[in-house]
Amino acid sequence: MHLDLLAVITAFGLIFLAELPDKTMFASLAMGTRMRPLYVWFGTSSAFVVHVAIAVGAGSLIGLLPDWTVKLVSASLFALGAFLLLRGSGGDDDDEAEVKTVTGFWPVYSTAFMAVFISEWGDLTQITTANLAASNGTWSTAIGSAAALMSVSALALLAGKFIAKRVPLKTVQRIGGLCMLGLAVWTAVEIFTD
Repeated sequence: MHLDLLAVITAFGLIFLAELPDKTMFASLAMGTRMRPLYVWFGTSSAFVVHVAIAVGAGSLIGLLPDWTVKLVSASLFALGAFLLLRGSGGDDDDEAEVKTVTGFWPVYSTAFMAVFISEWGDLTQITTANLAASNGTWSTAIGSAAALMSVSALALLAGKFIAKRVPLKTVQRIGGLCMLGLAVWTAVEIFTD
């Protein structure tokens, strides 16, 4: 196992910048307002590690999956997330006690894991990771890519926690639900435009 620090830094930089505007970052932010952020981070990070392993180990595997199927499942998961967030933010009273946060490690972990695991198939960052692994080395690329993806998820969750402290939770949930609904529509539209 040979680690090239320049390859690690290159992978980190490219993947971090590519993931920042990605829908997974916004999904993490939305999940972090309704669920325990640390549990969400464990779930998203685990999914990212699996995707990095798949990308560096068998980048060509992505091409075997029907793109429309992956996008349809991803759109469905975003729509489910939007429904759950918007349903939980209903009503105009400001009684924070009525808003329930999803708790429990396994429910939060599995929700976050599946949302990221399914939506990241064939994503730009996964393809970029596969390409970098071919030219810059497997382990260096894997470490840089995984660190970048986990960093973006942590950044989104911290932003979500910061926002949730300053804005009423119901407002954050409504905005998060609308963002998730927008991501569902965006992903569904991609089925027909790609």
